[in-house]
Amino acid sequence: MSDQPNIIVFFTDQQRWDTTGIHANPLNLTPNFDRMARNGTDVHYSFTCQPVCGPARSCLQTGLYATKTGCYRNGIPLPEDSQTLAHHFNDAGYDTAYIGKWHLADSSLHGAVLESARGGYDYWLAANLLEFVSDAYDLVLYDNDEQAVKLPGYRVDAQTDAAIRYINEHQDNPFFIFLSYLEPHHQNHRDDYPAPIGYAEQYRSQWIPPDLNALGGSTHQHLAGYLGMIKRLDEALGRLMDALISLDMLDNTVILFTSDHGCHFKTRNDEYKRSCHDASIRVPTAFHGGAFMGGGRLSQMVSLIDLPPTLLDVAGIPIPEAMQGQSILPLVNRESVEWQGEAFIQISESQVGRAIRTPRWKYCVTAPDKDGWNDSASDTYIEADLYDLLADPYELHNLAGFETHRDVCDVLRTRLLNRIRSAEGQDPIIEPAPLRKGNPQLEVRTEEGWL
Repeated sequence: MSDQPNIIVFFTDQQRWDTTGIHANPLNLTPNFDRMARNGTDVHYSFTCQPVCGPARSCLQTGLYATKTGCYRNGIPLPEDSQTLAHHFNDAGYDTAYIGKWHLADSSLHGAVLESARGGYDYWLAANLLEFVSDAYDLVLYDNDEQAVKLPGYRVDAQTDAAIRYINEHQDNPFFIFLSYLEPHHQNHRDDYPAPIGYAEQYRSQWIPPDLNALGGSTHQHLAGYLGMIKRLDEALGRLMDALISLDMLDNTVILFTSDHGCHFKTRNDEYKRSCHDASIRVPTAFHGGAFMGGGRLSQMVSLIDLPPTLLDVAGIPIPEAMQGQSILPLVNRESVEWQGEAFIQISESQVGRAIRTPRWKYCVTAPDKDGWNDSASDTYIEADLYDLLADPYELHNLAGFETHRDVCDVLRTRLLNRIRSAEGQDPIIEPAPLRKGNPQLEVRTEEGWL
């Protein structure tokens, strides 16, 4: 057995953090994830750095913010000269495999991806825009020869089967597998969340997260299917770990479970993400295996941008200086290390926005005169959102513009500007929010606006 650990990234799409038992969801959706987090390392405060599919994936593949990769919105392909995780693992002697949704090639390519646009992965069984070439019970992926491969079963199960087959056939050399699911993302062509047959029915009229309960959106139409998809994903995680146990490979395999962004069910804008709220940016993240066993619960703010250097670090691969995140291994080992006090988020498409999330505060700015599709950044932003997460954890009371919180905004503005300079090399202006009168505690967020 090699001294180098195998690495598996179990990557879901659009999964909220509070779908897991570790985060107090009462529906027992994720017993396998919860066990993984309890026995390994629970990255309890984990946030995407870009709440939309393509940009987030570019960050996770490269360890660079989306404005550095150039993929600041969907539809911009990852530059072919990008150094991805696959390149680093290949150079270290690993076999590398990508299975599932890619979303980093030219948007005109829904299925097969040219070899030059596959990010350096050796083994390829994927589709660029999986939501457009497959359905819940109709999975089509494309192989190294760009040939369509129809896989039987519910989409989650079919992908998991493919990963287990790969593992079984690659026991003699360390491997890095990026297993990228579409679930629990919606099925685009019919705006639906297709759970396995019989699963959605189990979660109708059940517990609803407080933000969705208060704001509505498409929650009652879509939440049950969404939760059913997550239940099946967790069962797939269990099957994957069972396969590793049966092959005597679990102890030498590090598993990272995370997601690209969350889902707010049309409560914050007219779709599901692309906002500063925790519903969009906070995701479940845990590590299992190797140095992460017994790591406990981390209390620090950890960003998706920190995961690529962490994966290299645990494999003993040097972390490139260009990467913009930090390995969390020192946190796991309880070493004294300087760590950022907030997560930094870039927002595109719905807006040109920037935000930071601290243990207590959410502070977001936008550029109203910029277009979120055509502009990656701005030289001027205006304060848009301030939430006190201690008093208002589901962000129902926006405090931006109230004189009572001016001092808080001033401190957070300085911190956000520091993060923009560090991540983007820009020095924009942030203008105060328009002054609002009244008692901020009486403000109530509704779908129609502020009351």
